[in-house]
Amino acid sequence: MVKAHAKSMLGLVALFLGELRDGLTMINMQSAFLICSKLYSEKQVGIMFFVFGMSQFLFQTPAGYIMDTTERKVALLAAAALATTSLTVLTAVTAKEYGENIIWMIILKFIQGGVTALIPPGLNSISQGIVGQKGMTHQVADNEMKNHFGTAVIVLSGSLIAFYTYPNIGLLFIVSPIACAGVIFSLSRISPEDIDHDEARGLAAVDESDDAHDYQQLDGVAPPAAETTDNTATSPLELLRDKTLLTFTVICFLFHMSNGTVLPLVMQTLAVGGDDPQVGFLLSGMCIIVAQIFMVGSAKICGDYSGRWGRKKLFLIGMFSVPLRCLILYGLRGMAKNIQANGDTIPVSLEIIILSTQILDGVGAGVFGTMYILVTSDIAAGTGRFSLTLGITSAAMSIGGTVSGYLGQALAQDLGYQTAFLLLAILSLVPALSYLFLMPETLATANGGKTQQMPSIEQPAQNDDRQVV
Repeated sequence: MVKAHAKSMLGLVALFLGELRDGLTMINMQSAFLICSKLYSEKQVGIMFFVFGMSQFLFQTPAGYIMDTTERKVALLAAAALATTSLTVLTAVTAKEYGENIIWMIILKFIQGGVTALIPPGLNSISQGIVGQKGMTHQVADNEMKNHFGTAVIVLSGSLIAFYTYPNIGLLFIVSPIACAGVIFSLSRISPEDIDHDEARGLAAVDESDDAHDYQQLDGVAPPAAETTDNTATSPLELLRDKTLLTFTVICFLFHMSNGTVLPLVMQTLAVGGDDPQVGFLLSGMCIIVAQIFMVGSAKICGDYSGRWGRKKLFLIGMFSVPLRCLILYGLRGMAKNIQANGDTIPVSLEIIILSTQILDGVGAGVFGTMYILVTSDIAAGTGRFSLTLGITSAAMSIGGTVSGYLGQALAQDLGYQTAFLLLAILSLVPALSYLFLMPETLATANGGKTQQMPSIEQPAQNDDRQVV
């Protein structure tokens, strides 16, 4: 039975954590700060956050494995929150102009990437341990809504501080330790007895009967009663033979490789591409806020309807919003370049229109942020390896975002922002089309609470059962 108090505290944890990159860790604010205040080049920033993402990639899967096996999930999540906050503040305090101490900054980002790898599997395994797998659809949506709202508050507070203290804007990072205090306090209010560690690791497959009742039945076949399952955890090697997981992992990588750099490029376009850098920095912060507000709505819709419509339809809406957004930005950046070439000032109305494209970021990243956790939970159902599976998909996202960060900054510096947006639009079609044609519907239906799966690499197509050890 779900502990109401623990669930309310879980919501506060998600609120104060915010999103992994833009919440407590404030990665994109760090990027804008280094370029605008410390005069870093785009490539210097790209290298730093390439290292950050590579570190996340290296540590993400081990972090998931740790969360699967430990019963000290709350303590580990609190330690990760405290460490990443300290590293964010240290980055702001020790950064020197023109990247004179770039090696030190790279070391900080490597450590910070490893620390933050514990946060997604920590929050989600604690969530599943409290509400159970059956309650994850609505809990993940609730967590994501609070993540996005918390991020909006964090970024708005930081942006206003930066606006009023410009050009000495480093004080904006005081927001991070304040949010961290909220995380640690909320975690301290969750009792270890509130967490079922077998549920937390997804050991038993559970039919989401409420969702299955509303969900439009696949192929017109009613789902049979749930079967009794073996509660022995699947071996990690067996997990890696699941073709659905492997396909989804590649798609996660490709999505973040094409989408991860778009927000920083839009922020930089507004921060350094306009005529008033003080207003530009405020608008760049608003990019995150606008996106986060619409991500709240996207997460709500995913929570309410993914059990009825299935995961795939909603996921595709989010994925195809990315190439549309990039094409719009390509056109708007071209208009801005033409205005500047004529010696005129870019009108505020055009900057606001550029800012408004973040609505589509709210759709794309908002849908992805909720649905990838639900699809991962579907795939991991009954394996006893939920956090490990989430670590694998999160690692793919990390490496994709890492490649994207450097690729986008290099394209912007060498070819210009407009060309960068066009190339990213083309690249973002690959994961969208891959999901459309290669991924099955994963919502538990036709085989009694197990997900509709592709056969594993070593199994014939007619055998959908997992081997457990």
